[in-house]
Amino acid sequence: MAINTLEMAKLFQQSLDKQMLVGATSGWMEANATQVKYNGGDTVRMPEISTSGLAKYDRDKGFNQGAVTLKYEDYKLTQDRGRTFHLDAMDVDESNFIAAAGNVMGEFQRVQVVPEVDAYRYSKIAELAKKVEHTTEAEPAKTTILEMLDDEITKIQDVIGENSGLVIVMSTPVRTILNNAKDIQKYLDVGEFSAGELKTKVKTYNEIPILSVPSARMKTAYNFNDGSTNGQEKGGFEATKEAKNINWIIMARNAPIAISKTDKIRIFAPDVNQKADAWKLDYRKFHDLWISKNSLASVWVNLGA
Repeated sequence: MAINTLEMAKLFQQSLDKQMLVGATSGWMEANATQVKYNGGDTVRMPEISTSGLAKYDRDKGFNQGAVTLKYEDYKLTQDRGRTFHLDAMDVDESNFIAAAGNVMGEFQRVQVVPEVDAYRYSKIAELAKKVEHTTEAEPAKTTILEMLDDEITKIQDVIGENSGLVIVMSTPVRTILNNAKDIQKYLDVGEFSAGELKTKVKTYNEIPILSVPSARMKTAYNFNDGSTNGQEKGGFEATKEAKNINWIIMARNAPIAISKTDKIRIFAPDVNQKADAWKLDYRKFHDLWISKNSLASVWVNLGA
C-alpha cells in the first residue's frame, strides 16, 4: 500500500519535536514565548510594559494620575537553517522507508541540530549580557567557585529580589570543578526541573537548578556554516578563533525567550523526486532567542579569562 507522505511528515515532525525538547538543554526557554505575537515571516512582536511609580494619595483630591505604556517591539528571527537528504530507492524500499528515514532524521537532529540550537542560544545570551556589562571573566577553581557563584547570584537578587526563580546553566568541565569544591555537599540537593510537559531530576545549588551543558555548546561566538560556500560544504557550526569559554550563565527562569517557529519536514517519494531515484527528505528550522530590556538585569554570564 502506498505511503501517505504528508501524514508521515507530520508524524516525523511530532517525533522530532519531542526529541528536541529532550535533547536540547535550552528547550525550556521556549515556554517563555507565550506572549509573543507571530503572524508569519521573519518578525515576532513582544510586549514592553512600563509604568510610573506610586504617588501620594490625597484625601480631598483622591488619586494622582499615573502613566502606563504598553507597546510591542519587533524582533527578527535570524536563524533560518535547513538541509535536504536523499535515500536511494535501491537501498530503501517502501516497506523499510519509515524505519530508515526515522533513523536518518533522528540522528541528524540529535547530532547536528540540537547542539547547534543550544550553542546559538547560549552565545546570544553571552552577547546580550556583555552589552550591559553583566559578565565576569575568571578561571574557576574548587577553592574559589562557591564564592564566585554566590557573588553573581547576589548581584542578580539584589536587583530582582529573591522570589524570582533562577537557573544556572553550567559547562560540564566546570560542573566537575563544582562537584569537587570543599563542603559542596552542604549546598547541593536534587530537585525537579520542568520543560513544558517534560520533568527531570537535576542537581540544585542553594535550591537553584543546575543544567549541565557540553562545553562545545558553551562558547561566546560561532560560525554557522552556510553549507555551500567553499570550505563550508559540511555545514554545521564551529566556535570562532576569538571565542571565549562560557563557564556558566545565571539567569531568571523567565528571562530568555526562545522561538522555533518553523520546523518543517517534507517527504518526496522516488516517483515524485525529479532529481534522483531516491526518497527526498527536507528539514527546516527557523529559530532565535531574545531577552527583553526589562529582563537583562536578571542575567549574569561567567566567562573564561
